[in-house]
Amino acid sequence: MEQSPFRQVPESDWIVSNRSGFAVFDAFPVSPGHALVIPFRQISTWWEAEGVEQADLMALVGDLKQFLDERYQPDGFNVGFNAGTAAGQTIDHLHVHVIPRYVGDIPDPRGGIRNVFPGRGNYLEKHEEGQVEVVRPTFLDGGS
Repeated sequence: MEQSPFRQVPESDWIVSNRSGFAVFDAFPVSPGHALVIPFRQISTWWEAEGVEQADLMALVGDLKQFLDERYQPDGFNVGFNAGTAAGQTIDHLHVHVIPRYVGDIPDPRGGIRNVFPGRGNYLEKHEEGQVEVVRPTFLDGGS
């Protein structure tokens, strides 16, 4: 595994930290306050993290949210990670994106993270036939 650029981040740049990781502002933010939660251990994906690491990283997400609420007063958040190159992961070191969202930052935020596929975010709108096969859970149709 190639040396992670996150290992070069000085402790003075950390926003919050705990025994398993730390948070820093994203070098290429998509919104004011966009930050990353990064484990100390260089692992590729969430599923390689041990249970205690996963718990600690989620605790950092909570600590980071509190910091971002105080500093930026966002109206909402998107939280997630890219796992694998097919999902857009470009750095082979797990990092959880915490992205503050603001009313009006995009015209229609419905669908949130679903917008990773352009035009597929708003599941309330009808889509043209043949785009992508969508399997609806039966509970959405009133089934069991």
